[in-house]
Amino acid sequence: MKDPGTYWHCFPEQKQARKAIWNGVNGHTGKRRILEAFPEAIIRRMQDDDMFIELINGATFQLIGSDRYDSTVGSGPKGIAYSEWALSNPAAWAYHSPMIREQKGFAAFITTPRGNNHAKTMFDRARSSDAWFSQLLTVRDTGALDEEALAEALDEYQDLHGIDLGRAIFEQEYLCSFSGAMVGAYFGAEMAKAECDGRFVDIAIDETQPVHCVMDLGKASNNPVWLFQVIGGQLLIVDFFKPESDDLDDWCRELRDMGFTGNTYVPHDIMVTEWGSSKTRIERLRERKMKPVRVPRVSVADGLQAGRMAINAALFHQGGGKRGERMALGCEGLKSYRREWDADLKTFREVPVKDWAEHIGSAWRYLGLSWRTVTEVEEEKKPQELEYMVGADGVVRGNMSVREAVEAMVRRRKRDG
Repeated sequence: MKDPGTYWHCFPEQKQARKAIWNGVNGHTGKRRILEAFPEAIIRRMQDDDMFIELINGATFQLIGSDRYDSTVGSGPKGIAYSEWALSNPAAWAYHSPMIREQKGFAAFITTPRGNNHAKTMFDRARSSDAWFSQLLTVRDTGALDEEALAEALDEYQDLHGIDLGRAIFEQEYLCSFSGAMVGAYFGAEMAKAECDGRFVDIAIDETQPVHCVMDLGKASNNPVWLFQVIGGQLLIVDFFKPESDDLDDWCRELRDMGFTGNTYVPHDIMVTEWGSSKTRIERLRERKMKPVRVPRVSVADGLQAGRMAINAALFHQGGGKRGERMALGCEGLKSYRREWDADLKTFREVPVKDWAEHIGSAWRYLGLSWRTVTEVEEEKKPQELEYMVGADGVVRGNMSVREAVEAMVRRRKRDG
């Protein structure tokens, strides 16, 4: 009200924003939460379809989701609040931050820890920066629950998940612990080990060896791609790419600009037609000289195991610039790729959560199944230089290079007229 402008509140998914805030009812008061935040007396109009509110002073407020961050258009916001930032797509902030900076606005990131992912990285950076405010509050700091209630919650978690995992979840939810992997993460332990082993390093792309890529082949605009090299038997993850458009030509061109020169490893179901064409995906990739290679069909469990083994064998590029930023997003996706929890059966389902990280993790499964089949380019051998000799009779014989033999013959012919 004091500073009219555009303001957004971003949840991991847009449907969560509708459920929790737009349609949510406060159990203590019986009132819609959105109308408790914005009394009807200050509202000029509300649009239910896009969860939009215009206030009587011209300011606007809208609920959005990080799963559709690129659909937010119009005037830049003066302020954004992100709920459950650890579960949100980190690309949302990369997209929104230029707008905030242009408006000289603010952003707030509110979250429960979910392992050592992008939220932990941002929190650590904020703690060491004078430009940011950061605060970590456990349940004991807020006093939301007494010790008796906390002991009961810990017992319940351990009954459901076992002693060790139950305590880890309890410490995450109530004590703001960032330790360990995201609960339910497929590759969390392996990524944590890669970091501990120091396998995140600055990798220079070897231009004498092909750069291969592997993709999940979802919708063209949701088709994350890993770029890798295999040199001396070592798996090198050199880049990551997430297309921003549905134009196949655009992202093929971008991949080549990033150094792609090798094979494109794709799922077994590449023969289907899609991307607005009557041609199959493999036909369209071949037309663009992407050299598609189909990955054999295996169970999801086998693909996950291959993915874990690939992480254990890989070196990951880490550095500044655009390539470093792209790789950071891809690696966050691997950390966040996780199973769905079945609250009724009290167990994890054998299907991934369908969020921003799903296709990133799926593409990595295909990388795990394909990288060992890559054949390295042998060092180019120089052709063996033959020796020749030109005799008095003009016959070329050994012990003379081809060039010397030709020059000798030219000289002899000039001499002999």
